[in-house]
Amino acid sequence: MEEVPVETTLYSLRNTPPAPEAEPGDDDRREGERHLTLFRVGSILVDGMRELCLIKNVSAGGMMIRVYRPMDEGTSLSVELKNGHPVSGKVTWTKGNSVGVAFDCPIDVVDLLATSNEGPRPRMPRIEVESAVTLHVDGLPYRGMACDISQGGIKVALDRDLKVDEDVVVTLPGLAPEAGVVRWRHAGEIGITFNRLMPLSGLVDWLQGQRGELRKAS
Repeated sequence: MEEVPVETTLYSLRNTPPAPEAEPGDDDRREGERHLTLFRVGSILVDGMRELCLIKNVSAGGMMIRVYRPMDEGTSLSVELKNGHPVSGKVTWTKGNSVGVAFDCPIDVVDLLATSNEGPRPRMPRIEVESAVTLHVDGLPYRGMACDISQGGIKVALDRDLKVDEDVVVTLPGLAPEAGVVRWRHAGEIGITFNRLMPLSGLVDWLQGQRGELRKAS
């Protein structure tokens, strides 16, 4: 049975703040298709008042949040993305209940995700990437582009419709191959769950390398 794609808070290594989302239909989504949303709950401080929000997207340069009160462009606010480390920023756009915020200073997204060695480590959330990837199915290679990755799986843009529940081996440059299973497919993208959690230290090192490549390209 084909599973419903899950939308969770997305983290990006890019320095630019997230842009407004496309209107329904702009990304060829068919009306009525279901998406399960599990966004991270956060809090923002605006005019001395603490407000709840849903964090939809975080990059080094800003974030996209869903708010529950009207908010104007130019509004200054702060958000605590890591305990004891508030980040200040300013609203740059609004679109319905979605708001774009540009941070006053870029943050280190990898450091935000790679918690200290003290105490238990939570699983790493989805990280937006742009990397060539090879999927091996029954020994045949299929090349695509990795869209985002976590310890538990990966989303890949692929011009071939692989079957849900099909076994695959995922190979990314600089990482050991990971076996997994196709869990969903949607609009030219597929979601793959790894058979085991990817080691956190190896994934963080790889992401740091990806961040370096982005800086070289900018």
